Amino acid sequence: MFTEISRRRRVAALLALAAALTVAAPVVEARPGGGGSVGSRGSRTYTAPSATPTAPGGGTTMQRSQTAPSPGMGSPGMQAPAAPGRRFGGGFFAGLLGAGLIGALLGGGFFGGLGGLASMIGLLFQVGLVVLVVMLALRFFRRRNEPAGAGAPYARSSLDDQPGARGPMGGAPGGAPGGPAPGGMFGGGQRPPQTRPVQIGPADYQAFERLLGDIQDAYSREDRVTLGNLSTPEMVSYFDEELRGNAARGVVNKISDVKLLQGDLAEAWGEDRTDYATVAMRYALKDVMIERSSGRVVSTDSSEATELWTFLRQPGRGWVLSAIQQTR
Repeated sequence: MFTEISRRRRVAALLALAAALTVAAPVVEARPGGGGSVGSRGSRTYTAPSATPTAPGGGTTMQRSQTAPSPGMGSPGMQAPAAPGRRFGGGFFAGLLGAGLIGALLGGGFFGGLGGLASMIGLLFQVGLVVLVVMLALRFFRRRNEPAGAGAPYARSSLDDQPGARGPMGGAPGGAPGGPAPGGMFGGGQRPPQTRPVQIGPADYQAFERLLGDIQDAYSREDRVTLGNLSTPEMVSYFDEELRGNAARGVVNKISDVKLLQGDLAEAWGEDRTDYATVAMRYALKDVMIERSSGRVVSTDSSEATELWTFLRQPGRGWVLSAIQQTR
């Protein structure tokens, strides 16, 4: 009888722990992009953006992209864990509370007495050790697989040194050196595209700052048409996924008071007829989650965010957003 009760408690503890880990899974940020690294940067999609004064640690590798990695690369960045959320502790301890409730339903009280408590602590300790080892191993291999030079400072002059430079967006007009980019998306015996320098000037920085605010505003209004005019189809698909997720949860994400505080150029280059520019931006915003049915404010947050946004431009057209990456 004692063995059967002990077995039930262990099964209940395992089920509760699985539920706790599910609840405690990383919660993405509410703003556009979900607090992750998504999108495409041409042949540099799986190369981490360079460090800048705004983002001293550089950017993280891409977590989700419709750009296929070249053969031999595997899928760098595709399996990287999502950015940790703000509510990790609450979800985890809620899961532990669930463990106690399951134990109570099985007749063992909250932890089933002193013996059950010791068994539970021992089980959690073992699982914690396994999780810690796996996390350390993933971090070790992820760092080894990062492209050489990722996060290294990018040589450029300040935009403030040029005539007509204004506003919080700094950086140099020059782009990255020419030559094939590492980690390109072109495989099957095809050579990666040759890159070329792209000049970035004050008008471009003004366009980047304007896109930052316009995209946040369109996302807040759930205006998919405007998002489609300001972003690539790939980025619109991610935004639409997030908006549909909000709708399924019965909430709407309202973002306001977006203000660029600091920004500078990480990289600028061209491939074929497409220009790319990756810009580090630190901005303030007010992020509110509202219940759709009642209009009740579920959560509100006034904070700052630092991200690297990549924009692309094709002949005769303006800049559009093609990727958002988080900083290290």
